[in-house]
Amino acid sequence: MDTANTAYQERLRQLAELMLAVSGESVTMMKRNAPEQALKLRRQDEWGIYLEFLKIIFNLTDRLVALHVPMKDQMEFMNGLEDAVTQQMKLALESAFGYDSDQMEIVLTIGTTVAESRQTYEKYKFLISEDSETKNEMFHEFGVRVADALGAAGNAQLSSAASLCASAVVPALSAVLQGQAPPSPSVSQAAPAAVGNASEQPRTTGQEIKLVSLMSSVSGEEVETRWGLHPRFREDLTPSELQQLTKLLNRVAKILGERYAAVAFSKEWASWHQAGHA
Repeated sequence: MDTANTAYQERLRQLAELMLAVSGESVTMMKRNAPEQALKLRRQDEWGIYLEFLKIIFNLTDRLVALHVPMKDQMEFMNGLEDAVTQQMKLALESAFGYDSDQMEIVLTIGTTVAESRQTYEKYKFLISEDSETKNEMFHEFGVRVADALGAAGNAQLSSAASLCASAVVPALSAVLQGQAPPSPSVSQAAPAAVGNASEQPRTTGQEIKLVSLMSSVSGEEVETRWGLHPRFREDLTPSELQQLTKLLNRVAKILGERYAAVAFSKEWASWHQAGHA
């Protein structure tokens, strides 16, 4: 392992474990949101959905690396992350299928996943720390791909749920890249959740799902603040509860928007406008 990746070895391991765990948990979440489609899924189909989540998480991590890792180390870091994910996948699949599992096939699978991630999502140019139309377009495309893989093409609710699963991992990835402890214990066994019996796998990492989203963004001289709810969470609320929550979140959005507007054009904020895309 090169000097740069040796320095980041622990972070690479934590990122790899987190990425595999969240991908596995996301597959489980999507199956819960589509019980009828889940009954028809073959093991190969679940594996395909798992890899779709891994592709988007690789892309999100690449964008975050541009903010948290020195530019001279970024390429080596991402190469090291590919190796770390491959190694964690090997360990996970060994425990699931034994030591006779095809190691080279795993290497090729992760390599193909990274290549397809770049081919699919690098065309979207945006700063990961900000909300934008382009960012939303990328998550929308990802959601559509997952819904298609589930056999539910055109299902807007499933597309939205997939997008929320993917976007919810960004704070956890960012925390690891900043050298903070992972948000919850890592589980290397989460990887085979998409190819084995989900009930047999431990569940600790990647269970966090963003139920409420509140975001402020700046465009030119205008500041916009908006909030949203996870589609499944919205359905579980009674009309009265939804009305109360709407009133509360409108107040929170007003407070957040006013505070955001106060600092959006300060000297400290200028550097964010100059930051580029990974």
